[in-house]
Amino acid sequence: MINRKEHWEKIYSEKQPDQVSWFQTEPKKSLEMISHAGTPKDGRIIDVGGGASVLVDRLLNAGFKNVTVLDISNAALEYAKERLGNRAEQVKWIVSDVTAFDPSKQFDLWHDRAVFHFLTEETDRKKYATIVGHSLKPGGHLILASFAPDGPNMCSNLNVCQYDAERIQRELGGDFQLIREDSETHVTPWKKDQKFRYFLFLRK
Repeated sequence: MINRKEHWEKIYSEKQPDQVSWFQTEPKKSLEMISHAGTPKDGRIIDVGGGASVLVDRLLNAGFKNVTVLDISNAALEYAKERLGNRAEQVKWIVSDVTAFDPSKQFDLWHDRAVFHFLTEETDRKKYATIVGHSLKPGGHLILASFAPDGPNMCSNLNVCQYDAERIQRELGGDFQLIREDSETHVTPWKKDQKFRYFLFLRK
C-alpha cells in the first residue's frame, strides 16, 4: 500500500504548484459554492487538501477571518505560507492526513477539492465521512469537488474514484442533505480537460 504522506511530499518537493494537474489560477467554482453556502465572515472555514491552492488568499481577500488549511504535505503548505507572507499569520495551518484529523473545534464550512476522490479504500471513506460529521456544526456546509463519472480514473499516478450525486450521497450517509451540485471542466496546465462535479451539502 502506498504511503500517502511520502507520495505527496515527494510531489511537492519535485514540482512547483503550477506544475501539477490540479493547479488553478482562480478557484471560481469553489468560491461560487462558498458564496451560495452563505458562511458568515467570522465563520470557521477549513480547506481540506488546500496545499498550495490560492483559495486561502481569496478567502482572506473576501474578509473571512477564521480560515484553516489542512494538507498531508508540509511542503505544499510552505508554498502557500511563502506566497501569503505576513498574511500567513492570519491562517491556521495543519499538517495531517484527513483520515486521522481530530479537530478541537467544529467548523461552519468544510471545503474539499480533490481529496475525497483519492480515498479508494472503503475504510478510508468511512473514516472521512465520520470525521466530517464530527467536524461540522449542525447547519454547517460541506463542499466536495471530485472527478465526475466521465472524468479521469487516475491522477498523480494514483487510482481515484469518480462520483455522481447518488454515489457521493451514499458515501456520506443521511446526516448530509445535498442542496446544490454543479460541473466544471478543469483545464490542466498542459491543456488537458478534466471533468469535475461539485457538491454542496447541508449538515443536518
